Amino acid sequence: MRASSDYDDSLPRAKWYRAFLARPTAIVRETPAIDPLSFNERHLRCVWADANLRPADLRTRRGESVTVENPGQWNLEAGPDFLGAVLLVGPDRRRIAGDVEIHIRPADWTHHGHENDSAYRRVIAHITWFPGGLQAGALPAGTVEIALRDPVRANRRFSFDAIDLSAYPFAVCDADGTPCSRALAGWTETDRAALLNAAGQERLRSKAARITVAFSEGRDAEQVLYEAVLCALGYKHNRVAFRTLAEALPVAELRSASGCDPLAACAILAGVGGLLPARESRSSDPAAQRFVRSLWDHWWKRASPFEDRSLPRSAWRLAGSRPQNHPLRRMAAAAALFTAPRGLATQILAVPTSDGAAWFAATSALFAAADAAFPFWQQREALAKAGRSSVTLIGAERVSAILSNVVIPFLAAKGIPIEPLVEHLPPEADNALVRQTAHALFGHDHNPAVLRNGLRQQGLLQVFHDFCLNSKRGCANCALVEAIQRAASTPGEPSL
Repeated sequence: MRASSDYDDSLPRAKWYRAFLARPTAIVRETPAIDPLSFNERHLRCVWADANLRPADLRTRRGESVTVENPGQWNLEAGPDFLGAVLLVGPDRRRIAGDVEIHIRPADWTHHGHENDSAYRRVIAHITWFPGGLQAGALPAGTVEIALRDPVRANRRFSFDAIDLSAYPFAVCDADGTPCSRALAGWTETDRAALLNAAGQERLRSKAARITVAFSEGRDAEQVLYEAVLCALGYKHNRVAFRTLAEALPVAELRSASGCDPLAACAILAGVGGLLPARESRSSDPAAQRFVRSLWDHWWKRASPFEDRSLPRSAWRLAGSRPQNHPLRRMAAAAALFTAPRGLATQILAVPTSDGAAWFAATSALFAAADAAFPFWQQREALAKAGRSSVTLIGAERVSAILSNVVIPFLAAKGIPIEPLVEHLPPEADNALVRQTAHALFGHDHNPAVLRNGLRQQGLLQVFHDFCLNSKRGCANCALVEAIQRAASTPGEPSL
């Protein structure tokens, strides 16, 4: 597997950002900066807090069943992650009450210094991702040890990517100015931009590291890209369903079964996805009726090998989303993209990266070409509602997001130089987290240009996840302030 340091030629500022994070003694990193895990402790807290995410079949290290009567109150102060939890343990369903601490690895309890910290004496459950345990006496007496990895993985539809971290409790910053904005007040615009650029490069580096793990597991480039692009096409609400679909229907099998015919591929994706429209459409639109019939004509001939893989319709969130984001439209886009004769990954890898503007134009054109495969969708957002204006299968903003968050990290993981591309990252669609973090860092009157730069948007998101979401004590004691003060004490370092 490729080492994280291998990305430093293309993302040199990411290394500075990691050093920036490492300075404050108050920061407890969830995992080492080079760890390619696709989640952190914040994700695990969300899993524990949310009954819709938390596995039902939990067991202690000793094999006793666990029922969560109350996961506890999410703690925003110093101390254990959850306070006042109640668990029922074992066949006798003995009731234990107290606090809960969550880590990725069992040994993190010791590494984080909890063993001798009186604030953790009431911990009754140590929740970790990886199985294993601590030596006798390390945990408070009677503490149960519960590993999440195996029960979470047993749910095929689960994905950390689908967890909206911002939906879970975090401290709201003071509208009159935050400690970090006051600490940054003396920084020049150049140094502020350098900080965000470095954080943005670190975000891209971490995405590339996760893709590298997929390569190390033996998946080929086309399958890795296929899974990542389908997940991105699912946008916010259907990421899990699209990831499940990509795993249930590998791209090589899709290409083989469809004969690289986009319409046949769309029918197979819709069939396996459980979203084929009703065979007898009541639509008065003849074109829609013909399109639905053509999907079924392709599907019934090819359905047999896929009968045991179909997703239930309930796997998809169909209500409350814009018509152009409907999964059936996204499946048509995926069908066109991944039935190209040369393969999408092959085409992308062939585009030179030496000229950033030219690269974005060429790769955007590859995604825009999907429209030509489906004339039916070119003037309609919904299945049975034709319009007068043209509609693309994948809008320009979504293409930009896919290029920034999927394709460029994919290239980095393949060893392709990406530095010329990083400087040309297009801004993505309006993002509340980006706006919130810019306001927290730079105050009410910050330069709006920071929100119109793709790399700095990535940087704002990285800062948000590194600090705002991981600070249990809120803005008053946020470790970012110490990081800013220490960076400022080294003349010229922020300006790389």
